[in-house]
Amino acid sequence: MCGIAGIVGSAPDPAVIERMVDRLRHRGPDDRGVWRSDDAHLGHARLAILDLSAAGHQPMVRDQLVITYNGEVYNFRELRRRLPGPFRSDCDTEVVLAAYAEEGDRCLHRLRGMFAFAVWDARRHRLFAARDRLGIKPLFYRALPGGLAFASEIKALLELGRPPVDESALRDYLTYRYIPAPKTVFAGIRELPPGHTLVWQGGGALEVARWWEPSAEVTVTDMGEAVERLGRLLEIAVPMHTLADVPVGVFLSGGIDSTTIAAFVDRPRTFTLGSRIGHRDEAPVARRVAAHFGAEHHELLAESVDLDLALDTQPRLYDQPFGDSGSWATFLVSRLAREHVTVALCGEGGDELFCGYQWYRRWTEPPPPTVARALAGALPTFSALGRSLQRRVAAGLERYAAFLSPFTVEQKRALIGPRLEQEGYDDLWFFRRHWREELPPLKRLQWADLHTYLAGDLLARVDRASMAHSLELRPPLLDHELVELGLALDGPLLLDPATGTGKLVVRRLMAGRVPAGLFNRPKRGFNLPIRRWVARRPRLLSAALDRLAEAGIIRRPRALSFTGEQTWALLSLDRWVTSG
Repeated sequence: MCGIAGIVGSAPDPAVIERMVDRLRHRGPDDRGVWRSDDAHLGHARLAILDLSAAGHQPMVRDQLVITYNGEVYNFRELRRRLPGPFRSDCDTEVVLAAYAEEGDRCLHRLRGMFAFAVWDARRHRLFAARDRLGIKPLFYRALPGGLAFASEIKALLELGRPPVDESALRDYLTYRYIPAPKTVFAGIRELPPGHTLVWQGGGALEVARWWEPSAEVTVTDMGEAVERLGRLLEIAVPMHTLADVPVGVFLSGGIDSTTIAAFVDRPRTFTLGSRIGHRDEAPVARRVAAHFGAEHHELLAESVDLDLALDTQPRLYDQPFGDSGSWATFLVSRLAREHVTVALCGEGGDELFCGYQWYRRWTEPPPPTVARALAGALPTFSALGRSLQRRVAAGLERYAAFLSPFTVEQKRALIGPRLEQEGYDDLWFFRRHWREELPPLKRLQWADLHTYLAGDLLARVDRASMAHSLELRPPLLDHELVELGLALDGPLLLDPATGTGKLVVRRLMAGRVPAGLFNRPKRGFNLPIRRWVARRPRLLSAALDRLAEAGIIRRPRALSFTGEQTWALLSLDRWVTSG
């Protein structure tokens, strides 16, 4: 895994691309490279995974084409057999470049993996950039006078100057707890959405277009067929994701997704984050799973957290407000894993593909009686019961947003400050863009999660938290053929409407392969007791609220009755604002 950067079309100071690459060294500490011409500068920071020799050095040149590439294409050896050589390396970068030379933009459909890359065509003065189907790997860009800059992370683009803050993006953060693509917190810096391409042509023309859109048509209604197809794909996809010339491990929480991945890896190295709080501690279950599969197991006990360190680290990791408290847990377990491996597999995508979230069941519950609606408006806005009722009385898309957002509509209305007020602003624009009313209810939620929460929150979290330690994290369940299967499965194969039990097809597949009763536990994952730790330092939150109110971002609430996710979202926002 790597960091990529570039400037095309303009003639910047040659030192700028050097500084951009230096800002990405955590993504690729093994090698660095810069390629320059009169109208293009491309840079690369390499984390060597395949072909550790100098033959994998980037940027890589083929005739008039130059590539800087971040990712892994797992079927590259199969593709290489069909492409004209000669090949000088045994890495996927050279194959991607050869595929582009052979087929141009259409080559993307042949790539199976995760990637973000840019190819400069010196003959045509044309930049082609692409991001993988699900958005596993990031790519940001910035229009310049007569040119364009791009990079794996925003921090590299800030070497060209710090743009003003996009106030609407700050408002979006309070709705989503992340800033949804294509926006970033900076006006003028954009995120290339998942499954999209970017083309910049000499003269200044810029075109962004979608290159991959899965089908939402249900074509599998039989459980036997679903189990057989799922098992066959996992037998291919999981081992494929272990492709590397360096050690590989598995993040293991003991839940369904990570256990399923571990089951398809031969004697894996596994890594778990534990806690002394009994109902949160995944370590004993993960230990049991690791022993079952004969894994080399490693644990880290998160007894407490240095909150100031955690909060100060957030702005450096994400470059913009990011409010998922699970990011620190991922940071910690990534640090543990990097002591032993360079690549690890994780279970991201399983809940979206196979309907594992609790809100899938709760969203379909019947609306509460009229008295509950009246009570929802009468209770304190930030009380636990008030928030619960505010969620329950909402309907349709608004109800979905109430479960996914850190703050309900009523809470946000009370919280938002004068700096972010905007008449007629549609706070749910990102959810609305991916809400398909014509789909059956369960498939509607699945589609929305795959296109919003997964890409905007979870994949950003695992990429930045792992790459901070130069660890490549791979999500096998997001192999695009598995995603297409998940979307093709009928609702009753995924979630039992009577019991609310999700991931039925995965449970059926894994029956007999894992210890009895393993999956009959509440869903947890890598979580930390953030609210409990913050409660020991009440002044921490109070001071943050004061600063945010003084900046006009929020209105200072009288009470501090926030949930854990709300607390972390506000603390993270404050640290980003105060970090400058």
